[in-house]
Amino acid sequence: MRSDEFQQIAHTIPQDPGVYRYYDQDQHLLYVGKAKNLRKRVSSYFTKQQVSYKTHELVKRIAKIEFTIVNSEKDAFLLENSLIKQYQPKFNIDLKDDKTYPYLVIKKEPFPRVFLTRKKIQDGSEYLGPFTSAGKVREILQVIKQIIPLRTCKLPLTPTNISKGKFKVCLEYHLGNCLGPCEGLQSLAEYENGLQRVRNILKGNLQPVVHELEQEMNKYVQDLAFEKAAIVKKKLDFLEEYETKSVVVSRTMHHADIFTIYKEDTWAYVNYLMVQYGTIVQTHTISLEGKLEESEEEMLSFAIPQLRERFGSIAKECIVPFHLEYPDADITITVPKGGDKKQLLELSMKNVLYFRDEIKRKKILRLEGKSDFEKKQVLYELQRALQLSEVPNHIECFDNSNFQGSFPVSAMVCFKEGIPSKKDYRHYHIKTVEGINDFASMKEVVGRRYKRVVEEGGDLPQLVIIDGGKGQLGAALEALDELNLIGQFTIVGLAKKKEEIFFPGDTESIQLDWNSESMKLIRFIRDEVHRFGITFHRQIRSKGTFKSDLEQIPGVGKKTIETLLKIYKSPGAIADTNIESLIAIVGRDKAVKIKEFLEKK
Repeated sequence: MRSDEFQQIAHTIPQDPGVYRYYDQDQHLLYVGKAKNLRKRVSSYFTKQQVSYKTHELVKRIAKIEFTIVNSEKDAFLLENSLIKQYQPKFNIDLKDDKTYPYLVIKKEPFPRVFLTRKKIQDGSEYLGPFTSAGKVREILQVIKQIIPLRTCKLPLTPTNISKGKFKVCLEYHLGNCLGPCEGLQSLAEYENGLQRVRNILKGNLQPVVHELEQEMNKYVQDLAFEKAAIVKKKLDFLEEYETKSVVVSRTMHHADIFTIYKEDTWAYVNYLMVQYGTIVQTHTISLEGKLEESEEEMLSFAIPQLRERFGSIAKECIVPFHLEYPDADITITVPKGGDKKQLLELSMKNVLYFRDEIKRKKILRLEGKSDFEKKQVLYELQRALQLSEVPNHIECFDNSNFQGSFPVSAMVCFKEGIPSKKDYRHYHIKTVEGINDFASMKEVVGRRYKRVVEEGGDLPQLVIIDGGKGQLGAALEALDELNLIGQFTIVGLAKKKEEIFFPGDTESIQLDWNSESMKLIRFIRDEVHRFGITFHRQIRSKGTFKSDLEQIPGVGKKTIETLLKIYKSPGAIADTNIESLIAIVGRDKAVKIKEFLEKK
């Protein structure tokens, strides 16, 4: 939809809170959003200059706008989340979490059984959870078995069947794991008391269970039933051991939800800690893919209600690392400065970073452990997508890196059979290029790399990826031409923003399917060369081998340079400032020298 087309309908959009929906010409839902003022929010898409390519692409596709007026921000917030969950629009944040979670079910039946299930069905049973680990559920079941005698059989224990004496106690009764409701040896009220203990244990509320067991033990002692008292004492010891394994964070904190986020490019990772009765009873981390360059605040605000709903949170407090606009007035948003809550945030962030590292490790090992056939399938797909003459079993990728317009270096990563070959990674100091020149730097490192490969009789790759647009690709081709290597392998350029692929001589780029395995592999290779190059760059800077351009100015000392960089952050910013400002900081003589030097540069 063009801006002039939108202006014709802008006055029809109300200025109330609500939810807006964008559709394309085929009536596919593209995006769902909420707003305090619908007209103002929707208008911003058409009246502002869109710097994001993806937002620009969204606006271009909009053919129809629908909206729903609601009574409050909270209602808009809830409706937006409901619609996103139901329709999963293409341009909304995508929550990547397709696990099937285990529950503990208290079955709707006489003398209900308690067992693990992954299927939550509408049968009137009580489902406790979900839990993030089946192992944790089995551990809890073991605790329950040791402390609370419940039946495990599937007998239909109706009052009629019991009164007719249809059933006999089994081995579980003689082992003390069941109190024999099948023969009427345990009342339904006594059994329900055991189920309430189960609910308390699952919530981390162990004190009522401990108190009841202590009372029971003391009664046996008073009645001189020491053997029975010893059995209850064993249950107390087992419960105490279980409690020591639980992460107790505070005896004063009641219920709270803790959320932290780590954002990296378009991806974000959110960790959730559920605290009940001062104990962490759930912990879970998810990944989110942003579609319109959303901020950390927007992504965390999206994730919080999703996780709270999924895990049935009853907490009225959310502890977060920064202030959030959260429309639900019943929920308190806390940004702690210290104490137990601050420590919980730090623990949550540790979980986020661990999850992030695991994701990266799995990406690196994405093809490792698979059969040769499975590895080849991805490479065959890449061959078809790029119309390569050979299967790209050997891929190399180059990228330039510099710091605030200074200190250029380059990096090359190598993939063989679709997985990183780290022994073949290379990094380069730029030797022949004066100043910052991405094109010349790319020509230098590509030339150095393949001159050495040829001289040493090494294997040439089937595919070379240049991280950059047509300029960097052209520079790389110049180097290959000088080495008479044109046509020996395929070389392509990968544009940074739109992830377009350029072939030499082509005026138009190609874009692979975003979710295809071949594009995922290309993105991973690109991310790996970025990581490798940036890591090398940081190492060089930390060793102090880089010198600022300013250090070359005669008569200007290190202290003066440090003062200027603290204020202006980079040599480029110093060059852009007026001389009067420099005089005020470093004096006329040094200011003139600095200005003259930078103007020459």
